[in-house]
Amino acid sequence: MKILALETSCDETAAAIVEDGVKEVCSVVASSREFHEETGGIVPEVAARKQVEFIIPVLDNIVKKFSDKADTNTSIDYARENIDMLAVTVGPGLIGSLLVGVEAAKALSLAWEKSLIPVNHLVGHIYANWVDAEDLPEFPSLALVVSGGHTDLVLMGGHGDLIYLGGTLDDAVGEAFDKTARLLGLSKYLGGPELSRLASTCKDNKAIGVLPRPLLDSDKYDLSFSGLKTAVKRLIEKDIYPPDVIACEFENAVVDVLVSKSIKAAKEYKVKSLLLGGGVSANLQLRTRIKNEAANIGVKTHIPPLHLCTDNAVYIASAAYFNNHPRNLSEIDADSSLGIIDIV
Repeated sequence: MKILALETSCDETAAAIVEDGVKEVCSVVASSREFHEETGGIVPEVAARKQVEFIIPVLDNIVKKFSDKADTNTSIDYARENIDMLAVTVGPGLIGSLLVGVEAAKALSLAWEKSLIPVNHLVGHIYANWVDAEDLPEFPSLALVVSGGHTDLVLMGGHGDLIYLGGTLDDAVGEAFDKTARLLGLSKYLGGPELSRLASTCKDNKAIGVLPRPLLDSDKYDLSFSGLKTAVKRLIEKDIYPPDVIACEFENAVVDVLVSKSIKAAKEYKVKSLLLGGGVSANLQLRTRIKNEAANIGVKTHIPPLHLCTDNAVYIASAAYFNNHPRNLSEIDADSSLGIIDIV
């Protein structure tokens, strides 16, 4: 089964075709990031306008890529005949951006007479672990979704069987990375990767233990990063440590908490697989440490390739395949307030 999916939850306009939920056939991503770099953050109205500008070219491109693989010149007819179903991100995200993708998917569904599957963007992040994987995750699984807007721990008993264990009470981990990078003067926008690069240059962390590990000893699986961010601000103001040391200590503090909570939950629920998903799952220290810690307790770790960590439509198509619940078009709407277990 081949599913064509659209993803427009934020500032990327993406389309992809995936076969049987596990094989990426082709993918296209257009981003308006350069516009948001100028303002130091995403302006929702600008993002939505760019979605409107990009959605048709992206759809044209994905259809052409699909037909080119079959060496045919009749791209539209070929795509209509060989695409089995459609999928679209319905939330969470920026409401204006979401609406562009949802309405485009509805129009395509009517024109092509194909069923449409609504997909939760956060659940989609988890299914990046099924695409082109050497081996598929086994259930029960524990998923750690870490992104700019969300940080969630979710127990998966199977496809569509999700139990929310805990998540951030304030800032998401990606937001904490980006705002700390701004405090360090590294970048006004999406500075998390720059912070990690700076942290990797630290040869001697003289600030070990100086920053707090929020809720590390809590019995619950909730997380909190706003206080850590404030602690970094105060540490910078004291002017005791150089930026590379502060970046290193901050990253260590965050990863300590994420790994500790994940391993604790993996033990308690006796999972067979531990899954990462979301933009922050590209963080090298997190990827390495969680894999090593999980191996110590006999749990297999699945981590998406870097190109599937950030927003794209590939994992939306995969999630749609494994959670195949088409809806009437009148029932499908964009919803920016969706939680991770509200809708697959």
